[in-house]
Amino acid sequence: MNSTRHDEFRDYVVARGPVLLRAALQLTGDRAEAEDLLQAALAKTYLAWDRIQDRAAVDGYVRRAMVNTQISWWRRRKLDIYPTDELPDQPVDDHTRRSDLRDALGRALDRLPERQRLAVMLRYYEDMPEAEIAEALGVSVGTVKSTVSRAMAKLRDDAALEADFPNASHPRP
Repeated sequence: MNSTRHDEFRDYVVARGPVLLRAALQLTGDRAEAEDLLQAALAKTYLAWDRIQDRAAVDGYVRRAMVNTQISWWRRRKLDIYPTDELPDQPVDDHTRRSDLRDALGRALDRLPERQRLAVMLRYYEDMPEAEIAEALGVSVGTVKSTVSRAMAKLRDDAALEADFPNASHPRP
């Protein structure tokens, strides 16, 4: 790979790394495993960089590499785990609270109007800048800002979300 393509790949990783890491977190549920998964997928993408003609499809390529790699790791790990009569020495981390929070947040997002939900998802889950969101939704940047602001205010005031997690509320400035 020549230095121009190397620089192009590096620029891609710098620009899209945080978004791809969030996707890896969704696949693994663990920050360290997500970082390892993203690193493995980016290594595969780097090797295939010259063969990827459509640069707009690179995110899809990386995500597919992450899914395939995660499945391979899961299968390999499955073979390493055997039932036993002995309990482990250390307690196993319980991810129930994190799953409950994710479910409650998903329900809260579902209660938002479609346009607000889409704007929030693009802004905070896909990490898109307001200008790109405005272009994707066919609205002005100001409309995106006000839509996201109203959606976040609704989420902050969502009584059902607060009922699910009464201790998670934070005082407002």
